[in-house]
Amino acid sequence: MTTSKLSHLDDAQRPQMVDVGGKAVTRRTAQAQAEVVFPAEVAAQLHGAGYVTPKGAVLTVANLAGVMGAKATSQLIPLCHPLALDKCHIDIAMDGEVARIVCTVSCEGRTGVEMEALTGASIAALTLYDMCKAMSHDIVIREVRLLRKTGGKSDLDYRGEPA
Repeated sequence: MTTSKLSHLDDAQRPQMVDVGGKAVTRRTAQAQAEVVFPAEVAAQLHGAGYVTPKGAVLTVANLAGVMGAKATSQLIPLCHPLALDKCHIDIAMDGEVARIVCTVSCEGRTGVEMEALTGASIAALTLYDMCKAMSHDIVIREVRLLRKTGGKSDLDYRGEPA
């Protein structure tokens, strides 16, 4: 365990929202991914039906849910600051049995948007599960992770390519 002080804890080790009032407003971006793995027969059925089930257009609904999730992050995660996102883009690409969801968000602000990107990708993945669970409960959500972030103290890139 690290010995550095966690910014979300006060001196008495109680949770607190971090005071970002003194931080400079900068351009903040983040990109996160989630993967949804479908059983082969479900993936084939979805593809054959144009990704439409009796519940509706699966990819379209998941896309909208991801955007809504990213915008609602501070309502879902207690110590997140409410942010005015100026961009939220959800890309869902089917590759065989895997739906790869990438959520990219940005804003001008005093704190990063990593949680918004992770939430957007996660909610889109959960929505894919919900839209398809009648076909199988063997759907797996995996690889929810940050791909990159810019702005603030440091830029990070976990994609293996230039930020």
